[in-house]
Amino acid sequence: MELKHIRLDVSDAIATVIMDRPPVNAQNAQFRTELTWVFDSISERDDVRVAILTGTGNMFSAGADIKERPGLVKEPGDYYRHNRVTRECFYSIKECAKPVIVAVNGPAMGAGYALMVFADIMIASDNAFVSMPEIDVGLSGGMRMLRELFPKSKARRMFFTGCRVSAQELYRLGIIEACVPRERLMEEAMKIAREISAKSPLAMRYAKEDANVVEELSIRDAYRYEQNITLALSKTEDAREAQMAFIEKRPPVFKGR
Repeated sequence: MELKHIRLDVSDAIATVIMDRPPVNAQNAQFRTELTWVFDSISERDDVRVAILTGTGNMFSAGADIKERPGLVKEPGDYYRHNRVTRECFYSIKECAKPVIVAVNGPAMGAGYALMVFADIMIASDNAFVSMPEIDVGLSGGMRMLRELFPKSKARRMFFTGCRVSAQELYRLGIIEACVPRERLMEEAMKIAREISAKSPLAMRYAKEDANVVEELSIRDAYRYEQNITLALSKTEDAREAQMAFIEKRPPVFKGR
């Protein structure tokens, strides 16, 4: 696919996905189609073990492109199709077979906040904030995503008022892994990405699937599911190599099988 709003760079098994739709990385249909395509591609690329999602400049994403709204519906079903494309864009991140680190380089508003929530590991620069300002443009949506990270009262205040929560506060609450100066953001993201990429790619693929599946299961069912994964992985060459490397005090050499 020819990419207009998304840039993709792959180096040393790390994919860096950069949203590049100035001035605020507002999400329109083309933007979402491209982002979905990129993460679906990453899932099947053998040269990628982990991905980083970030934005250009000092803006992560201001959310949905409101300018697209007036001409959105031209025939019956258009709004339903729009909603489906939007959902699948978010889920392409969550369902990506490789771990996704989100490096929030500025404001993450509305659908921009949603991109952050669907990632696996979240870090942010000190100029960032999150908000759900749909109420300010006469709309409503995003409550379930707010509850993914915030308790009831905080989530509802954000939902009803559109108020902002700073990166510093997100870090204080333990919601994000790091809050760093803007110029150190990608350095911090790369540090985490390199740590992940050094692990067995086969085990990491199972681990990503595991993390998603157990969210919907009881403790008993989740533990049984994970025991089955451990059993399957125990029979792989990578597992044997990881164990021998540990015993021999050397870095493992993984083959992905």
